[in-house]
Amino acid sequence: MTPALQLQGRVFCGLALALVIASLVGVRLEPRHELLVAGALVLLLGMPHGAFDVVIARKLFGVADFKGWAWFSLHYVGLSATVVGLWIVAPTLFLCAFLIFSALHFGGDPAVGVSRLMRGLYGGAVIVLPALWHDAELQRLLGLVAGSTSAAAVTPVLSQLAAPWLAATALACALQVRTSRYATCELAALAALSVAAPPLVAFIVYFCAMHSPRHILRTLASLQVVDARRAFALAFWPTLAVLVTAALFGVLAGDLPVEAWVMQLVFVGLAALTLPHMVLLERARSAASPAGRRQYGAQ
Repeated sequence: MTPALQLQGRVFCGLALALVIASLVGVRLEPRHELLVAGALVLLLGMPHGAFDVVIARKLFGVADFKGWAWFSLHYVGLSATVVGLWIVAPTLFLCAFLIFSALHFGGDPAVGVSRLMRGLYGGAVIVLPALWHDAELQRLLGLVAGSTSAAAVTPVLSQLAAPWLAATALACALQVRTSRYATCELAALAALSVAAPPLVAFIVYFCAMHSPRHILRTLASLQVVDARRAFALAFWPTLAVLVTAALFGVLAGDLPVEAWVMQLVFVGLAALTLPHMVLLERARSAASPAGRRQYGAQ
């Protein structure tokens, strides 16, 4: 693990510890304000990490001209549209698929050398563990995304998994601490945050302070210095497109309660971007050398 990734992991662990303490003593924002802050943070700090997919695409496929970018954009947007369509026609299936694929994707965060079991526990921590103490709030939030019926079907399953998941996580940390101290600390911090903090707070802190910056740092580390500088300029345009789309969604969804449209914007948007993002990263991992796999977080 590079010094930059070590520093980023320490910052996340420190922030997670601070929020665990704040949550245990009862300090939190009013739920409506919490939701608005969460939406803003995901748009500004979380979703832009997906904009670096264009950097990976250029490196992986040699995309450089208009035809190449049009081809890549068509496939990327097509996969995203498929996810949105699933949300409309089969919200329960959408919710289950989103949670499972998110857990698989998040399992790529730890450094190379971490066991598959620990990656699985890590990837699912922020999804499963909030149901241990905050199942009612978790069900309300999932209901805003996919409807109350879907949330009522999914949340009890997460609640049944939560205690065994926490026990397995504690055991994995005890077994892994000697061989991967940084990964162990990160998993312990994520687990504590996911159990103690409100579900939305736990997810936003993880996504914006761990998952997104880790992906960006790994992507930049795989590039030459000159290419790394150009990467930010290249990633600006998809970031702008996401922000414009979010603004349009806010206008079109003006009749919905603000809590509903913010949650749908954030999480349906994340789901729509996660599928093509995962497909692209998997192509990159399969095409990379062993050294390259370390940059993309091989699972």
